[in-house]
Amino acid sequence: MAAQTYDVIVIGAGPGGYVAAIRAAQLGLKTAVIERENLGGICLNWGCIPTKAMLRSSEVFHLMHRAKEFGLSADGIGYDLDAVVKRSRGVAKQLSSGVAHLLKKNKVTVIMGEATIPAKGKVSVKTDKGTEDLAAKNIILATGARARELPGLEADGDLVWTYRHALTAPRMPKKLLVIGSGAIGIEFASFFNTLGADTTVVEVMDRVLPVEDAEISGMAKKAFEKQGMKIMEKSMVKQLDRAKGKVTAHIEAGGKVQKMEFDTVILAVGIVGNTEGLGLEALGVNVDRTHVVTDEFCRTGVEGLYAIGDIAGAPWLAHKASHEGAMVAELIAGKHAHPVKPESIAGCTYCHPQVASVGYSEAKAKELGYDIKVGRFPFVGNGKAIALGEPEGLVKTIFDAKTGELLGAHMIGAEVTELIQGYVVGRQLETTEEDLMNTVFPHPTLSEMMHESVLNAFDRTIHF
Repeated sequence: MAAQTYDVIVIGAGPGGYVAAIRAAQLGLKTAVIERENLGGICLNWGCIPTKAMLRSSEVFHLMHRAKEFGLSADGIGYDLDAVVKRSRGVAKQLSSGVAHLLKKNKVTVIMGEATIPAKGKVSVKTDKGTEDLAAKNIILATGARARELPGLEADGDLVWTYRHALTAPRMPKKLLVIGSGAIGIEFASFFNTLGADTTVVEVMDRVLPVEDAEISGMAKKAFEKQGMKIMEKSMVKQLDRAKGKVTAHIEAGGKVQKMEFDTVILAVGIVGNTEGLGLEALGVNVDRTHVVTDEFCRTGVEGLYAIGDIAGAPWLAHKASHEGAMVAELIAGKHAHPVKPESIAGCTYCHPQVASVGYSEAKAKELGYDIKVGRFPFVGNGKAIALGEPEGLVKTIFDAKTGELLGAHMIGAEVTELIQGYVVGRQLETTEEDLMNTVFPHPTLSEMMHESVLNAFDRTIHF
């Protein structure tokens, strides 16, 4: 039986995969997408979306405890963890169903199964009904990544969790250890700490949220400690001793090892690309530390084979994957595709307070040799922030002193994950400080701080 032939086959239906498939179909290409688990991938089902649903619950819980500040009263405040998890899973299910609808609407063939690439332009899919052979001139790898586990620190779903276990938490931790303070670790630390867990975060680097600007990381640490978290930087968990209902962690810091007891541990020590079992080595694909090496257009070096999203390396962000998916589809269709620029992709962390950034940090800009001007504006100087009861935070901007180019923007505080897009657009349009200073920002809004931070970089601040 001849193999079913397509113009494009996408392996993986996460944000990058399903966007690539839909865009290819919109451009008139016969397209199939293969998914082994859930449409929408990790992001919609086990990552971005369900975590934000859970964080929203903890945010409302936090605000309820502050009711008196706003002239309100709320008695008997509590939570039902099972109900919080159920709502989160419902949100994920709704969006996953939405992806199925969009693929069907755009006439994309969906095949549920495990894919391998036995030869260039060939795909074999193991499904519930047997093996299906497909062929395509263009194949897009969008298989994503999974949580990294370290020897001796493996998750068991009982005492030691990955993000998947945390998203369907069977119980509320009383004393929680979070290993790793990147976005995933800090978001779960923020969620469980807000609901009352005694939370310790261990980070091997010299600061929490190590990819962020150092000044923002410092402010975040202070905020977390004020909320009761214990932050251990330049520390490493060397061993976990598991017993009934408890885990003893051996934590090395400053050359000394101390033992601390917890009832729950969450691992958040990075991710591993899903490259196994695809047949990439035989095809001659270059895989470096579990991630496929590509050029700026996501080409692997093997004709007709592309890799997008987490499998193709940092930054490991759903919006980066989605943009790459659309770009590759347009490239295949012969359109003028624009490569993704990692330094213009925003990073967002939905802890409390929120953290968001785009472009170079102050240290990186200096390292690259720029003569810089730095502007800052605190939330306490903004009317809307004070009215919201959110006076703690900062907007920081970094400019090239010679050209006025916006090199980077870094924020911490309420709703900064929404505000950051203004600076993202500014960088995409190659905006200068003059353009931003001449822009009229609405009042009263948090966005006014973006304007004031720019003014501050050039000694023109009005309201602080």
